[in-house]
Amino acid sequence: MKSKMQDFLKNHKFSILLFITAIAFYWSFAYDLNRADFIKLISLYTGLFFISFKLIQLEKNNFWFLAGVAVLFRLVFIVAMPGLSQDFYRFIWDGQLVLDGINPYLSVPNDFSPTLDLTQQKLIKGMGSLSAGNFTSYPPVNQLLFAISAFIGGKSILGSVIAMRFFIILADLGTLYFGRKLLLKLKLPGHQIFWFILNPFIIIELTGNLHFEGVMLFFLICSIYLLHQKKWIWSAILLGISVSVKLLPLLFLPLLWNYFVKNRKTENPDVPRLNFKKLLGYYFIVGLTVLASFLPFISSEFISNFSASIALWFQKFEFNASIYYIIRWIGFQLKGYNVIATAGMLLPLLVIIILTGLAVFRKNNSTQKLIYTMLLGVSAYFFLATTVHPWYIATPLLLSVFTRFRFALVWSFLVMLSYSAYTVNGFQEIYWLIAVEYVLVIGIFLLEIFKPKLLTRLPYYK
Repeated sequence: MKSKMQDFLKNHKFSILLFITAIAFYWSFAYDLNRADFIKLISLYTGLFFISFKLIQLEKNNFWFLAGVAVLFRLVFIVAMPGLSQDFYRFIWDGQLVLDGINPYLSVPNDFSPTLDLTQQKLIKGMGSLSAGNFTSYPPVNQLLFAISAFIGGKSILGSVIAMRFFIILADLGTLYFGRKLLLKLKLPGHQIFWFILNPFIIIELTGNLHFEGVMLFFLICSIYLLHQKKWIWSAILLGISVSVKLLPLLFLPLLWNYFVKNRKTENPDVPRLNFKKLLGYYFIVGLTVLASFLPFISSEFISNFSASIALWFQKFEFNASIYYIIRWIGFQLKGYNVIATAGMLLPLLVIIILTGLAVFRKNNSTQKLIYTMLLGVSAYFFLATTVHPWYIATPLLLSVFTRFRFALVWSFLVMLSYSAYTVNGFQEIYWLIAVEYVLVIGIFLLEIFKPKLLTRLPYYK
């Protein structure tokens, strides 16, 4: 055993050095970084991105080494308070309401101001006035996880943070397991899953800053894996749960049309092929699962409040957008005011048209083609969105792992430029940095579609 350990240390000296350096960088990120210090933030992140790239390149055949490193990097954050996002305060607030038997969808935190204890006051102050003045937009399965975390944490905010962090780490481990299995089923290199699992973007934004996209993506990738295995009933249930964590997977439902109706012959002759009737059954089970999760909260007031909260993302909020910012600039030139109210209604309609086109005209008759189309659809959605927070990119990043596309990897690096908006003097986006982000991302995206051979010599494509 000692000899094997010595041989390992001898043969992996550079990888171990990279690992130790990354631990130091993650520690600094978790415990010694102010969000307003953009130079330090982007410097640490660039170093971590390079280290992750080299580790995967050097150890791509050493699954357990990379898996162990990925877990240890996450554990660095275990007792750290999220430094780049304050959303977790609202998560804990909603969880405590559920524990108290209060429907979190029927009130805003500011309604409780006269009767707050010290912990609740800290939560409202921490979440900020925008969150405290609006209804929650987090679906029921997410609320369940908030409630469990608040129960485990008791009156301790840090205790609730640690509990949420364990849920997100477990979800990432599940994504590692099922994602690798799906890659191997598709006859793709198993190590590609580490472009997601070992990506510092995922570690920092999900484990570090407690965004539950990781939980949503775990259920989504399980659903796709089971669909590939023709276990469509369980696939539908898990997709419904994924929607009940985050609503985003609803975008993928239209794309299943050709997968069911024109599916390839199954490798196992004993397994019946998918068909139109099963597609309707799939939609019914997804809808039933989502409805069942919402049932404890449903009322006319809930529908009104939840709809209003969702609408805010399209017609009020603006952050790190691409095409929308161009439309907004044109609107100022022509109308003299911000056209978000109009654009916020029209852009989602354009997304629906694009998704319909992808559903009808693309031959999504295999799992790999289906994932490829999902990637195109969700990317179009974010390219047209009025708000693109960094953690949103987790979805195209995971889907890209199962395709030849690498623009989402580049995006997972460049999206961190959006944190330049947070300064000691307040919030102010730097538009030329946003332009750099999207010119490169959309440029690579278009090259990968129309001129993929031009990029095949780059390391990411090997």
